[in-house]
Amino acid sequence: MESKFDFSEPSESTEPVRKQPKKQREQLRFLGNLLQIARDTDYAATLSAVRQDIPFKGATAWVLICSIFIASIGLNTNSTAVIIGAMLIAPLMGPVLGIGVSLAINDLSMLKHAIQNFLVMVALSVLTATLFFALFPLQQESSELLSRTQPDIRDVFIAFFGGAALAIARTKKGTIASVIFGVAIATALMPPLCTIGFGLSQANLSYAMGAFYLFFINATFIAFASFLVIKLLRFPMTDYADSKQRRRVVRLVSFVALLVMIPAGITFKKALSENSFRQAVNQFLSEQVVPLTYGSHLSQTAEIYYDTDGSKIVLNSLGFVRIDSVSAQQLAHSIKQYKGLSEARLLIMPSNQQ
Repeated sequence: MESKFDFSEPSESTEPVRKQPKKQREQLRFLGNLLQIARDTDYAATLSAVRQDIPFKGATAWVLICSIFIASIGLNTNSTAVIIGAMLIAPLMGPVLGIGVSLAINDLSMLKHAIQNFLVMVALSVLTATLFFALFPLQQESSELLSRTQPDIRDVFIAFFGGAALAIARTKKGTIASVIFGVAIATALMPPLCTIGFGLSQANLSYAMGAFYLFFINATFIAFASFLVIKLLRFPMTDYADSKQRRRVVRLVSFVALLVMIPAGITFKKALSENSFRQAVNQFLSEQVVPLTYGSHLSQTAEIYYDTDGSKIVLNSLGFVRIDSVSAQQLAHSIKQYKGLSEARLLIMPSNQQ
């Protein structure tokens, strides 16, 4: 009669199966410990530090004025180093972080105080920059200034992750100062305010509105990221709020963030389209125009104009290379074969044709 029970030693093939779940648990435990931030959170010290950074008066106001002047000079001279220095000393993060934190913990008094100081901060910065550029106007619009007039979706991501890093660093026991300085540089609240002042001083509303939108993106997503971090770390609510009120606040904050993202996304899409267009133009120039002109650097004298309503490429060799009428017809035909260039107009300066 055969036994119903098997008392034999377990085979070696079953050992890895038994050890595998334990190994996976150890890996998950290691990953959890690696990414754990709640354990290092100092709730009382964080809220105290955020409240202390909100007020905007006395020495803080004067430091802001000085930093605005420094940043404006940096924009005037197109000096990146000077602009970075101004961003490091500018006390702009306090009210912005205060708005996000106060929304997360439902502290209406703190929220009111943060918004008031935020508006004072913006008004004082723009007034100072407008005064500077009215007295010392730019001789030529610098690249540092122009880069602050057309924000896109990438600025949203920079502000969001910068704000998240700032909030995490603020909540940690023993604030990481280098993170705060790095966020001040990466999110760049200061240069857009100076660009707004330049736009107003020169009555250029296009520059002023573009820079204001960049500043609004940065401020909104720093506050939004800090709001999410404080929520995830389960900071205690200051004032009682029922579940319906909490949901309304979360929905309102999310709606504002989404609303801000839409124009930035549209701008980013246009930037991608322009980049694709320019890449196609460069390919066309290198494959069609340069060989036609015996290896000359005619592509370096091509002017590229991109517009969603109609783009054009102007070839101007300044008389060094001539393109005859037959070659011009060949180029006009071949450009249609390149993706994204079928609607583009190819213009060859008359002086270059034989």
